[in-house]
Amino acid sequence: MELTRFSNDELAKLLPFPAADANKYTRGRLIAMVGSAAYPGAACLSARAAERMGAGYVEVVTDEEAFLPIHLASSSLVVRSWSRFKAATWPALRLGHPVAYLVGSGFDSADETSVQRTRQVLKRAKAPVVVDGGGLDALVAEKTARIVAQRVEDGFDTVITPHMGEAARLAKPLGISTEDPAQLSLDLARAYQVVVLLKGPVSYISDGKKAIAMDKGSSVLAKAGTGDVLAGMVSALLAQGLSACDACILAATLHAYAGSIAAKCIGEIGVIASDVIGAIGPAIDELDNVESACNQAL
Repeated sequence: MELTRFSNDELAKLLPFPAADANKYTRGRLIAMVGSAAYPGAACLSARAAERMGAGYVEVVTDEEAFLPIHLASSSLVVRSWSRFKAATWPALRLGHPVAYLVGSGFDSADETSVQRTRQVLKRAKAPVVVDGGGLDALVAEKTARIVAQRVEDGFDTVITPHMGEAARLAKPLGISTEDPAQLSLDLARAYQVVVLLKGPVSYISDGKKAIAMDKGSSVLAKAGTGDVLAGMVSALLAQGLSACDACILAATLHAYAGSIAAKCIGEIGVIASDVIGAIGPAIDELDNVESACNQAL
């Protein structure tokens, strides 16, 4: 298979620098429907990463038991319960006011509520949606497939961000081979009508027509929570108006750079997910060829 690769110059042109007259809504609104009583940390990490990646307004919808850790993680996050959000208007795309949704980070995949909530977001969100973590298992159901197909018809992108284990679970019921990760990303994108970001030391992005390789990752990122950080970064870029493929390749590259920068400051062994968030700013500077002191971000 012929793989597409992006140069740093091409990626730098995708960076969503704010206009001089921007406000928090024109810079992009992200609704992160993430976390649970068992996994509040995933919500903290994905939402904070989205803020660092430039989203102007990040709102977290989660279980009430997760409120306190999220508030402590960032005072600039807006936090609501699922019961309150159901009664509210779901923000939709408007000209000059981009919005995106993230669902699944910190969900318990064994809990049927996770499937129901993921399906609800896919059905009601009239905007791009990123499905991560415990939300991914909802995709195998025929009912969810019909909802995603309707989203395609309505012109709304759906992005999924599995690691190899999660991708294998999605591939198994369809008899898709997992031997070639690049081909796997392509096959999953076609089968589920989504854009796939298959995470790994080499990450692959596919919209079902082509596969893009990002080979800058490392084992530094093999830590709990770094996938939640990446999901927040992809979602933030979608919320700022990037296309699904562009958001995935830019986020994956910056995520890899941030891991490397954190490792230089802390050491490869000790890097944790929150360190990667702290290095997002320097990673953006590195991609944009601006000198940055990594110790100011960590």
